[in-house]
Amino acid sequence: MSFARAVPWLLLVFASPAIAQSPPPPRDVTFSAADGTKLKGTYYAAPRPGPAVLLLHMCNTTRISWEPLGRQLAAAGIHALSFDYRGFGESGGERFDPTRGQEIVNATWPGDIDTAYGFLLAQPGIDRTRVGAAGGSCGVAHATRLARRHPDVRSLVLLAGGLDLEGLTFITETPWLPIFAAAAADDQYDRDAPGTMRWILAMSGNPRNTFSGFKDGKHGTEIFGPHPELPKQIVGWYTDTLVQHPADPKTAVTVKDTPARDFWRKAVSPSGVTAAVQLFHETRRRDPRAILFPEAQLNLLGYLHLQAGRTAQAVELFKVNTLAYPASANTFDSLGDAYLAEGRNAEALQASEKAIALLATDTSDDNRKKTIRDSAEQKIARIKGSQKK
Repeated sequence: MSFARAVPWLLLVFASPAIAQSPPPPRDVTFSAADGTKLKGTYYAAPRPGPAVLLLHMCNTTRISWEPLGRQLAAAGIHALSFDYRGFGESGGERFDPTRGQEIVNATWPGDIDTAYGFLLAQPGIDRTRVGAAGGSCGVAHATRLARRHPDVRSLVLLAGGLDLEGLTFITETPWLPIFAAAAADDQYDRDAPGTMRWILAMSGNPRNTFSGFKDGKHGTEIFGPHPELPKQIVGWYTDTLVQHPADPKTAVTVKDTPARDFWRKAVSPSGVTAAVQLFHETRRRDPRAILFPEAQLNLLGYLHLQAGRTAQAVELFKVNTLAYPASANTFDSLGDAYLAEGRNAEALQASEKAIALLATDTSDDNRKKTIRDSAEQKIARIKGSQKK
């Protein structure tokens, strides 16, 4: 049973007649990446000309995970393409290795995804001015990046995944782009996946944004199994945003501004961190339970400031993260990094020792806890070693 904000029932009504049509059977396709690597996909052709959607799978699945949605999109008159990233499924390339995954992802995936996008748009009957993208888990960031590179992407579906700073900046600066997001409360990779996806929608501010939450279903496209209503909701979403009322970047929208969106827009700016911190404290005084950001996203932003040499700003953001998530060992370990970079060894030692103390009750998995412990112990050894000299 869905909870939180339900998808408007009209979307399902609109989708129903189209779903009853019979599209051609899905067909496997092959196309070549820029370096010649063969990429395998499945094309779901609609029975008539219309818009199209590119489906980007999670990093622990293949293109097959999109089959329930692909078939229904085609029946609704929306062409769709899913494909295996290189190193996955039937696509060529070295098998994906998570230990060096980011290197491969950054170097090759954007080009591969653009190749798939070009293949999709080259199919007969595609309306190149009405294109959508959908991503699950790691595909969330790539669907958003695709929209950034290709303005013809007019609608996004994001299932249980985070965004990097590039993606967050894009959606906050592109409020005309409507987003559908979904997640389950029992997601095994994010302790508050519904909260993360709601927050992403808040960053966008588009009044058409829609969230669909589930009590169970696990991660991303895994939700399709126990909740067949989710693919139907997505079909309804694309029917609305690509067929009946296509989003138009030239049409002004009234942005739904929120304290969370205001905080983030301030915090990403080197000159706005102080104002962001002040906004956090003001908001928490009014509502002690207010959530302005997910822990992981602010942690990422803090390190971006730290790597840019803005140690004072990083310290302030990490401190706010410890206040928002006081039970997290990682927030204190990160604060210790920032204090150490600023030369505040006493505070760095205190934060690192606090991180280790919190590990006993921290809900992270064992591998994550080991990483945090190693990081904190290295700082403690370094600080105490320097004190003996």
